[in-house]
Amino acid sequence: MVTQAPLELPDNPRLAGNITYFARALRKAGLPIGPGRVIDAIHAVEAAGFTEKRDFFFTLQACFVTRPEHRAVFAQIFRLYWRDPQFMEHMMAMMLPAIRGVQEEKQASAAEKRAAEALLDGVERDLPEQEEDKDGTEIEIDTSLTMSSEERLRSLDFEQMSTDEVAQAKRILSKLKLPVTPLVSRRARTALSGPKIDFRATLRASMRQGGEVHKLVKQTPRTRWPNLVVLCDISGSMSQYSRIVLHFLHSVANDKGAGWAKVHAFTFGTRLTNITRHLRQRDVDAALAAAGAETQDWDGGTRIGESLERFNKDWSRRVLGQGALVLLITDGLDRGEPDQLAKQMQRLHLSSHRLIWLNPLLRWSEFAPKAQGIRAMLPHVDSFRAGHSIASLEDLAHALSVEGDTGEKARLLRAMAQE
Repeated sequence: MVTQAPLELPDNPRLAGNITYFARALRKAGLPIGPGRVIDAIHAVEAAGFTEKRDFFFTLQACFVTRPEHRAVFAQIFRLYWRDPQFMEHMMAMMLPAIRGVQEEKQASAAEKRAAEALLDGVERDLPEQEEDKDGTEIEIDTSLTMSSEERLRSLDFEQMSTDEVAQAKRILSKLKLPVTPLVSRRARTALSGPKIDFRATLRASMRQGGEVHKLVKQTPRTRWPNLVVLCDISGSMSQYSRIVLHFLHSVANDKGAGWAKVHAFTFGTRLTNITRHLRQRDVDAALAAAGAETQDWDGGTRIGESLERFNKDWSRRVLGQGALVLLITDGLDRGEPDQLAKQMQRLHLSSHRLIWLNPLLRWSEFAPKAQGIRAMLPHVDSFRAGHSIASLEDLAHALSVEGDTGEKARLLRAMAQE
């Protein structure tokens, strides 16, 4: 058995003070921690001791972490604050703008960025105008593509956003509209002027005039509003994107002026979950909390084919009638059989008026349909678009008004044909 070295606390030797500051950093990073949990954590550590790193880590995690998606952020803040002697210097470097030549080599993960931001709350981060390396090489800060904060936020990848940036993005998305064009029905209604003659109405009117036709009654096609059906992947690789997109869908579901007849939402990872009724709550935080409580496969695996098969069997006839538009939000990285996935995608495509696939992997300019799941799904969608930023969702709102929009589908199908 390997004995671990005793845990070294930060400069402040007071246990309660250090745990309180640690809890403050976790709360800044987005974990729901109140004074009661801080007191419980202090008592738990006093009871369990803190001579073993592993015991200390899991004691604090049991007190502060209540949801699976918070484990990564907790682990990063714990590592930086309690175990890394140079944690402040490490975080200061992480929060600086990318230096030319370094950004391509290494990028901080989203959890590390949130941890650094939480622990550096209020710390000055002024940059020197110019620095030189030890060997005399000049290091330049690349500011050639400086944008306003809002422009940068609109194009920033959801996965690379800090806690404050995520909050700003949610505020912007709550005001974003997702308009819809009404569909032309095969049924008609009477009108003063129209492209067709309503012979039945004309004959009924003539009977009241002794069988003489004095006026031709016209008719025009009816219009109706379609349903919006959203299938959102909540597996580990899609977790951050899904949370922000569901926040956006909540505003769409509660926007009475958008024109959608009904908005239906489903999540899937290893199984399918209907969260439609939760999105109808007016309070967005309560709605997403209720949806998260019902969904048991957040940050899990991906079984797109099985989930689509369950949707096609149990829900397709109920929600895809009347020309529904379907938004499929996934990266397409499926672990199941490609043949099953292709079959279920084809059935979904035939059942919907229009099928639009949003894939965050399209943020890469060199993206190519190499994965088997993507190759099986791509031929059965009407439009293939990116879904990784505010700008991409704004483009989606514009694309809905263009019936023939295919996004990147045609280009990628040509690339598949040339292989």
